[in-house]
This record gives sequence, C-alpha cells and structure tokens, in this order.
Amino acid sequence: MPALQGQPIEFDSTRMSARTWGVLLVLCTTIFLEGLDVSMMGVALPSIQSDLGMTTNSLQWVVSAYVLGYAGFTLLGGRAADILGRRRMFLTWLTVFLLFSGLGGFATEGWILIVARFVTGVSAGFLTPAGLSIITTTFPEGQARNKALMVYAGAAAAGFSLGLVVGGVLTEIDWRWVFFAPVLIATAILVAAIRLIPDAGPAERSAGTFDLAGASTVTGAMLLAVFTVVKAPDVAAIQTVATVLASAGLFAIFVAIERRTPEPLVRLGILRSGTLARINLSAMLFVGSFSGFQFIAVLYLQQLRGWTALETGLALLVAGIDAVLAPTLTPRLVNRFGVFPVILAGALIGMLGYGLFLPIGLDSPYATAIFPTMLLTGIAFALAYGPLTIAATAGIAPGEQGLASGLLNTSIQFGTALGIAVMTAVAVAVAGGSDSRQELLDGYRAALLVPVIATTLAAAITAAGLFNSRPEVMPATAAD
Repeated sequence: MPALQGQPIEFDSTRMSARTWGVLLVLCTTIFLEGLDVSMMGVALPSIQSDLGMTTNSLQWVVSAYVLGYAGFTLLGGRAADILGRRRMFLTWLTVFLLFSGLGGFATEGWILIVARFVTGVSAGFLTPAGLSIITTTFPEGQARNKALMVYAGAAAAGFSLGLVVGGVLTEIDWRWVFFAPVLIATAILVAAIRLIPDAGPAERSAGTFDLAGASTVTGAMLLAVFTVVKAPDVAAIQTVATVLASAGLFAIFVAIERRTPEPLVRLGILRSGTLARINLSAMLFVGSFSGFQFIAVLYLQQLRGWTALETGLALLVAGIDAVLAPTLTPRLVNRFGVFPVILAGALIGMLGYGLFLPIGLDSPYATAIFPTMLLTGIAFALAYGPLTIAATAGIAPGEQGLASGLLNTSIQFGTALGIAVMTAVAVAVAGGSDSRQELLDGYRAALLVPVIATTLAAAITAAGLFNSRPEVMPATAAD
C-alpha cells in the first residue's frame, strides 16, 4: 500500500477532459445526495416522531434501518459492481433509491417509513461502491485519483452540511418533503448518468459468481448486533447475552463460508493487511461517533431546548466547514505529512470537540457551549474522511476496487448504526423512561461519552499505523 505510512502524496495539477469532469460531477452529485438525504433526515426526526407517534427507540430505527440496509449489502454491492458492471449497478440502484425515497414520503405509519428507509439503504449499499469504484478505475492510482477522491469527499461533506439547513426549511413546510426532494435530485442524476457514464461492456467486469450465503450471514450478524444494542435496556441480561452470542456465531459462520467458497464475497486475504484493517476500523469508529453525536445533538436542541428544525439546522451548519476544507486544505496537508498523520489529527480534534460538549446544560449559550463543538467536529471530518477513502483503495487491484470500496462503506455504515444504537441505548437507560428535562439531559450527557471514547480508540489505532513503516502490497492470488 503506497504512500500510507506518512510519505507525501502528490495531487495532480493537470487538466482533466470535459467528459472526465462530467463523470466525476455525476458521481460527486450522487454522494452529495446521500449526504443531503442523511442530514435532512436527522433534522426532521422530531417532527416525524410527533406526527407518526413514534417512541425514541423506534425513532432511531428510521436512521438505523437505512444504515443497516446500507452496511448489510455494501459488500454484495461491491462484488456486484465488479462482476455485473459498475455502470449497470449504478443506474439500477439509483432508480431503486429514487422510488423508495418517494415511498417514505407517503408513509402513514412508522413501520412503513422504516421499511422504506431500509430498502433505500440497500440501494445505497449497491450504489455507493459502484460509484466509488467508477472513480478508482477511471482515475489511475496516484495524483489523478487522489485529486478526484478529495473532490468526492468534499461533495459528501457539502451534501451533509447543506442538508442540515435544507432539511430544516423543508421540515418547517412538511417533513414529507425531506423524502420528496431527493426524488427530484435523483431523477436529474439518473438522466445525466445515462448520458455521461460510459459503458465499458465486458471489459469492466470480473469473472465470478455471487456468494449469497456469505452475504446473508454477514447481514444477519450486523442486524442482530444492532438489534441487541437497541433492545438491551428493555430485556433481561440473559437475552442480551444470547443475542450477542448469536451475532458472533453468524460472524464466525460467515468467515467459515468465505474460507471454503470458491467465489467468496470477501477475499479474506485482502484483510491480511494490517494497514487496511486499521483503516476500516478507524473509519467505523470515527464516522459512527460523528453520526451518533448528530442524532443526540438534534434531540437535545429540539426536545430539550425547543428549537425549530430550521434553527437546529442553522445551529449545526458550522460543521459544514468540512465542505470547504476537505477539497482545499486537506489535500495540502496530506501532500505535506501523509495520510495517517492527517487522519490522526482529525480523530484527535473530534475527540476534543465531543469532550467540550459533555458539560452541556439546559440553557447553555450557543456561542460558548455549542458552536465550538460543531466547528471542531466539522474540521475533524474534513481532515479524516477523504484520507480514509484514499487509504482504503490504495494498492488494490482494479478487479477488487468494488470490494475495497464495499469494505470501507460497510465499516462506515455499520459504525453509524452501532454509534446511533449505542448512544440511544445509553440515553434511554440513564433517563429511565422519564419525561423530566433534567433526566433526559442526564441521559444525553451519558450518551455523549460514547463518541469521546470511540474517537480516542480511532486515534490510537491510527497512531499505531504511523509506526508500521513496512510497505504493504495486496495482490489477488489464487492462494487467497
């Protein structure tokens, strides 16, 4: 894996063709839409809860269903992109994303909304690795790819940041527009993608078959793991232990299947790289912390402080500094210091930001108690997200770019689901079902310890990578 142990990375200063810019624009708009979709949903959650009569535990499934569908099918999505063709998978699943986002807008019951979000997440699980692998196969590893990936990361950040305000505005009109707006954007992307993304035909496809047994077991294991965390406060300890063991058992079965099947969902040899393992684990902890924090912050601002959805979106908007820094400052820092030092800086800044939010009170002023955390978490995300993407796809054979992209997105989405589930479980357990503002605040404060601990672990894992100076190359071999 070149250029991951602190060595400088050069970013391309050459001009790309208009057609290449067009492809990159389509893919960046898609990841922009995904960021927009997630952040708009976060701001709209209290309004959805009130309108559909959902509890806090059931409300978190509106988010968790999406990210679990995403995480559970991303590996299969990456494999499908490699075997069936990246363009075909991109167009097919963008259409599914469009249809089920619209269905969510018509939901009249919480369970309908949760189902719609799950299928939308599944579509994203196929769509994102296809799109990311189009980038990593269109742009050769090195200067051109690094430049494209940093622009891609900036688009994701911009979508998330803008979604906070757009979601607030749309929620003030009617929360259902949070679902209808992505339909309009996805339709425009689909039309542009059909025209601009070239069909490479059989040349872009790898030989192989689908490992449905592996896909079903790893998806079941992740679903059961998150369900265990969510239900832990409400069930006996023996039931929690039983479901934990069942989840672990499914993961073990998955590994056994991958070892024996001739066409595994995940070539386990790719995970022999300590560098790649650290990258994915750091991504899971870092992004999971960011997502879980946003979930709790929105509930704090709207339920405890009584802020409107628009006021909440504007309060969180400062985190949107990542959209400015990701494509501008971060490439220069990576060029100067290397990937791991920049990821480490992002994790440390995130840890500081979450720590500053711990003493939050019922009437804490925005300027001194909320603004600093939002600013620092935005800077942290800008520093870490793009370099994590670069590191996760560097040194990977073209035929496994879908797999590498799938591994990264699985780690991110599973981390998001776990982060939200753990923080919700902690908040509900500490609050004890009380509606008292002080009890709810105590629950939120306890939950905020989770991202502090998780980003500390992410920083430690990343720091370990700085001391591993051995270059790693991960060719696909028959032995794997």
